[in-house]
Formats: sequence, C-alpha cells, structure tokens
Amino acid sequence: MSTTAKSLRAFLDAAPSVALVEVAEAKGSTPREKGAWMLVSPQRIFGTIGGGQLEFMAIDTARAMLAGSSKRSTVMEHVTGDPVPARYLDRDAKDSLTLDIPLGPEIGQCCGGRVEVAVRNVDAALRADLLASAETTDAARPHVHVFGGGHVGHALASAFALLPLNVVVVETRTDALDDMPDNVVTRLTPMPEEMVREAPAGTAFVVLTHDHALDFLIVGEALKRDDAAYVGMIGSKTKKATFKSWFLKTAGGNEAQYARLVCPIGGDGVKDKRPAVIAALAAAEIMTALVLRAN
Repeated sequence: MSTTAKSLRAFLDAAPSVALVEVAEAKGSTPREKGAWMLVSPQRIFGTIGGGQLEFMAIDTARAMLAGSSKRSTVMEHVTGDPVPARYLDRDAKDSLTLDIPLGPEIGQCCGGRVEVAVRNVDAALRADLLASAETTDAARPHVHVFGGGHVGHALASAFALLPLNVVVVETRTDALDDMPDNVVTRLTPMPEEMVREAPAGTAFVVLTHDHALDFLIVGEALKRDDAAYVGMIGSKTKKATFKSWFLKTAGGNEAQYARLVCPIGGDGVKDKRPAVIAALAAAEIMTALVLRAN
C-alpha cells in the first residue's frame, strides 16, 4: 500500500538538500492550521501549507536558504522585492528562520489572518523524526472496508485511493479484484463476513456485492459492531425495507442497530446512478463520518 512514509522516503532519498517549511503559528483565517508542513528541495516540493502567495513565498525562501544565502535581506528580497510585506523573527537565516506573514492584499491574499512560517534545513536527525512521524500517521489512518469489486466497487476504490485512508476491498470472486489501484489492499475470501469481525475499531463498512443475500449477511454483521464508524449498503428503498424485515425478524438485530444503516450510500439527493458519481457522493459521505468520529 502506498503510504505517506513511503512517498516521503522516496522524496528525501532523491533530494540532496531539503528544507522543512512548517506553520509555527496561525492566527485568524488561514489556509492551513498550526503544524501543517511541507518539504522543499531545489527542484521539487512535498506536501503543502495551503498554496497561494504564502506558499510561494515560503518555497522561494527555503530555496534561497538552500542555495546558501546568509543575509536576511538577500533572502527576503529574493522572495518579495521591496517593500517587504513580511518580517523576519529573530532567527539565523543560514540554518533556520521564521517568517511572520500577514495574509492580506500586500501579498495578494484575502484570508485576513496572520501566519508564522518556520523554515529550517533537514539534517539526519530531522529526517529520522519526519519518517517516524509519517509512519505513526500512516498507522493511525482510518480504515475503510469495501465489500464488492464490481463497477461501483472499482470506482470507490479509485476515489478512496486519493484519500488518507487504509482501504481494503473484499471479494469472493477472483476476477473482480483485477485492476484495483496499487494503494488499495485486496482480500479474496469465501466468507467476507469474517472480515467484518476482524476489522479494527472505527472502521467504515460499505457493502455493494453482486448478491443481495450476501449484502444482508455482511451488513448484519457490521451493524452489530457498535464501534463501526459507518455502515452503508448500496440499494433502493425496497432493498432497505427487505433488509429491515430480515434483520429484525431473522438476524437478531434491533431497531437501534438498524437505524445506523446508510442506504442508499451517497444519499438520494442526486438521481445519477453512474458508478463514478455514486462513488464520489459516497466517498464524501464516508469521509465526513470518519472525520466527525475522529473529532
């Protein structure tokens, strides 16, 4: 699975010199929060602190520092010209510095807040810290289990592949797992409901297999997990009503558990059944549920 740590290691290995650009303070309305960071090499960047002129200034400052500029005026003039809309705080510009930048018309942004951006060279110790932090972040990513690798399952896998998630696609059919994105884990099993029981706490379950009876079995297991972040099933009002009758009368479920079911996934406000559209709506819905749970 592609991870932040893997991508970060590749970036650092390819760059002989790198600067860390980090939001040290964020006051008022700002593009990113305190702690947001990016890496800058002479040719490439990794990550973002929010884009716009703020980021352009930070990138230019970092590259000027990497190039060996030792005077504060030299670095700042390289970034902004004269007059200077930002100011330096008390740092050594050769190895590290901090910019205090108002996000107003002076730099072509209208956020209205103010940001302190710390820039420093990445040495061996900082490289190790960044990689360790990335590995911790990867391990803490929310989990999403997609049951079904049909047209919508493939579209969902592609949508989720762009997000900071640990994604597993579960199938009973070998060919349905072909051509999945590289950063999605696939599981072939004759008993997909077991994957529900083994999933970590806080997992989001989205069910869209080729078999309604199998959908019911998987969803029934997922709804009995009180620690699930989301349980969704593709389908119509009729399918949902049929599932309710089965779940309450045969599967031993109760009304409180049933009330947590999302069906159809992605809501019914958009009447468009193309797989990519369903996947986009469902991915937004599921990501919202995961973020709300985390906060």
